[in-house]
Amino acid sequence: MKIRAHKNYRRGFWAFFLLITFSLSLLSDAPAAKWGGVDESIVEKYAEEYGRAPREPLINTDQGDLLLFVFMIGGAVGGFFVGYYWRTLTGNGSRGRLERRIQTGERQKV
Repeated sequence: MKIRAHKNYRRGFWAFFLLITFSLSLLSDAPAAKWGGVDESIVEKYAEEYGRAPREPLINTDQGDLLLFVFMIGGAVGGFFVGYYWRTLTGNGSRGRLERRIQTGERQKV
């Protein structure tokens, strides 16, 4: 007779781990400091040093879901091209089969 209690222990361990992690994240006194990115910490510093004032971007992607839409279109276009040229990319196309037949000496079946 096998004892299958190890699954319950595993689930209990992960539940306890998540509970402790969540509790500790709520109890932390760390201030919600603003982390500056590369633009703020480096690019703006040098731009001000050389006399260039910051300005609004040409296409502001912070409005709504515009950035998500742009990435979705890019993924769709990239997926189309990878799908269209999949046999060429992986070598499973007709040229790949011809090269395999030449290397193995296999004749074409009639």
